[in-house]
Amino acid sequence: MSAAPPIAVISDAESKIHYGRDWTRFWQPCPRAIAFPESSEQVIELVRWARREGVALVPSGGRTGLSGGAVAEAGELVVSFERMRAEIEFDPAAPSITVQAGMAVGEVQRRAAAAGLHYPVDWAAADSAQAGGSVATNAGGIRVLRYGMTREWVRGIKVVTGTGELLDLNRGLIKNNAGYDLRHLMIGSEGTLGLITEVSFGLIEQPPSRSVLLLALSGLDALMPAFAALRAGLSLSAFEFFDAACVEAVAAAGVEFPLAGDAPLYAVVEFDDPEQSSQEAALAVFEQLVEAGQVVDGLISQSDAQAGELWHWREAISESIARSTPYKNDLSVRIGVVPKFLRALDELVRARYPEFRVLWFGHIGDGNLHMNVLRPQGWAVEDFRRACDGLSPEVFRLVAEYGGSLSAEHGVGLLKRDYLHMMLSAEELTLMRAIKRGFDPDGILNPGKLLASST
Repeated sequence: MSAAPPIAVISDAESKIHYGRDWTRFWQPCPRAIAFPESSEQVIELVRWARREGVALVPSGGRTGLSGGAVAEAGELVVSFERMRAEIEFDPAAPSITVQAGMAVGEVQRRAAAAGLHYPVDWAAADSAQAGGSVATNAGGIRVLRYGMTREWVRGIKVVTGTGELLDLNRGLIKNNAGYDLRHLMIGSEGTLGLITEVSFGLIEQPPSRSVLLLALSGLDALMPAFAALRAGLSLSAFEFFDAACVEAVAAAGVEFPLAGDAPLYAVVEFDDPEQSSQEAALAVFEQLVEAGQVVDGLISQSDAQAGELWHWREAISESIARSTPYKNDLSVRIGVVPKFLRALDELVRARYPEFRVLWFGHIGDGNLHMNVLRPQGWAVEDFRRACDGLSPEVFRLVAEYGGSLSAEHGVGLLKRDYLHMMLSAEELTLMRAIKRGFDPDGILNPGKLLASST
């Protein structure tokens, strides 16, 4: 066996558990060790060594994913990027920022803000999630309605393939039509085609100040009319919904919900409001929705601090239910069929498992729904997962019927790998496997994720 490259490695039991899994808890982590490269050159050396020795590699960022994409369960070597957090270049003319893959997305946002600029892709775990991981999963978040997914903001990537070759893709260019844009193959590939070592993100001017509406909706039928009216009357950056069960879960931490009474659904709506110049327009839309019977109560923020408090009711949901080991499905359909699909899906789950408690929330502006099935008290994790695995094919058949996707923003990973054939044609899967072989001929990069060995 050839000597491993001189890279920091740890292999104690506690670290193996910590670095060997993501936010899913359905697999027992069992990596052989964790390596901590500090540069692209060290990643190249590591991949070439792993290829010679036949060692599988699992890339590890902030491990905030929810599909098992960062799980190392079969003796793989975890490649952690947490020591690769440097800023490579700040280009105010582009404008753009180039960073190593391990820099937290929240830190990218702060560095942009310090220069009077803005990186707009955002979500609750931005301070934990890393730049490389956000690209590898094409992260979305709460403002896709205005700014789109991570893909729209990646100007360039440096990535090490499964053969140990370093590719410098697109090199930060805004316009480049010279051949296939391999950068976009890497975005959302979940570490199966290459290990991302550096990313160049495009930046924009700081957005105007914003205000937030918290609305209590009369029911599911009110969801799309409310969205349409607010989008027509205001300049929206986010429209997030959640059900009453989500409010109950967040309130369990001792926080008092700011709206009186009960409603089946709620929405957090963010809109441009420079110097509170849109407050009157927001109030007019609110009154219109109340008169139509679609909104039963609401509150508009009067300060940045209050806006943050209202956002808390959406952003704290995942953390508040983590102790229940939720089985999550991150689904998407076309925006116009969201209510019909949500009703059909809710009926399916309740018919199959009436004892399960299901929480719903999501990004209505982009058709992304998060279904969270909570593990009942007294159920073993293994039994709960087995029951949910039995439900998943029915859920995905319904998704396919509505022309949707089984993964809107968290990737396929291990959790949904065996159902990918329900969304994609045999021809598409054949092409995807051929692409995988082209970049990773020995199959050492995140094996078993996204694509099964045979489908």
